[in-house]
Amino acid sequence: MPQLIPFDEISHLFTDFEHTAWRLETQRGYASDRAGAKWGRWKAGEDIANEPPDSWRTQVAKQRAEGKRYERVRLVDNPPTEGQRFLLASGLGNVNSGEDIRNMWRADAVQLGLPSYDFWLFDSRTVIKFVIDDHGTTLGVHVLEDAESVVHACQVRDLAWHYAVPTRQFQAQVPSAR
Repeated sequence: MPQLIPFDEISHLFTDFEHTAWRLETQRGYASDRAGAKWGRWKAGEDIANEPPDSWRTQVAKQRAEGKRYERVRLVDNPPTEGQRFLLASGLGNVNSGEDIRNMWRADAVQLGLPSYDFWLFDSRTVIKFVIDDHGTTLGVHVLEDAESVVHACQVRDLAWHYAVPTRQFQAQVPSAR
């Protein structure tokens, strides 16, 4: 396995990619979400989907205007964890900015044999595999560009994308986003 590097060292990929940035999110919650101000607003009952664009949403909108695609599939437990309910609520703002976020029940993902780790796939060439601890803290990432890793990530993407449900449609299946 390649060297573990800080996530910040690969941030250029989010502007340098040519066509598609695709992510699989497998965690039940993320420490970075819980540490953010948006988490507190969500816990207080505010509508975080319709907030003014933040740096991520602005970046997505800019890249979409250039014809690039941001896509992701999020795994969701049944019932959803608190962290997953937060992502369902905030995800609509990302969708409004042009990101295509889809969701899949974890049980279905397990049945399909999807991996239990998070990764980004850029232009079907570069895989960024996350190393996340038991508390949802990202410890770093591995940059993978070998054929086996890239082909596997592409197969996971294609399988997950086929079975995942667009966010708005998925939310109708969830008893409560709060």
